[in-house]
Amino acid sequence: MKRLWFLGGSTVLFAADQLMKTYVEQNMDKGEEKNLTDRIVLRRVHNKGMCLNLLDGEPGLVKYLSLFSAAVLTVIYAIVLAPAGGFWKKKGFALMAAGAWSNTFDRWTRGHVVDYVGFRSKNNKVSSITYNLGDFFLAAGGAAALAASLFSSGKTERKQKIQNKDMQ
Repeated sequence: MKRLWFLGGSTVLFAADQLMKTYVEQNMDKGEEKNLTDRIVLRRVHNKGMCLNLLDGEPGLVKYLSLFSAAVLTVIYAIVLAPAGGFWKKKGFALMAAGAWSNTFDRWTRGHVVDYVGFRSKNNKVSSITYNLGDFFLAAGGAAALAASLFSSGKTERKQKIQNKDMQ
């Protein structure tokens, strides 16, 4: 039952990103910016490539790479969901799956990924980068899964040793 919460969470996050992308597509012109705060802006950008427009001249390749990556991530997510415990690792993979599938869905339905969150900075290169919620989900999920893997492996092994001793 608890596994369904992780799957449901991924679905809700996927939907939230898609709703934001649809809002931006319907209510903003390309290149238009709206201030959310003094440093955060809402803008409409189409990215045909991957991160930082990598491979933007190869949209077909990017579509299939995105699909392959999202599928592999989903298989790993299913494996991580199977055993009990590991809340933060499961949460990390739930976030990553939501972000990966949201951007993959965009590539297959729109032909590009809609990015809409930018940050103002003194550095023009940093200011020109635009993200979407899926990008944040991928980054946060990766960080959570990595931290969970680094900090919980010893704890799990100790629990298993104790359980094995109790069984003997």
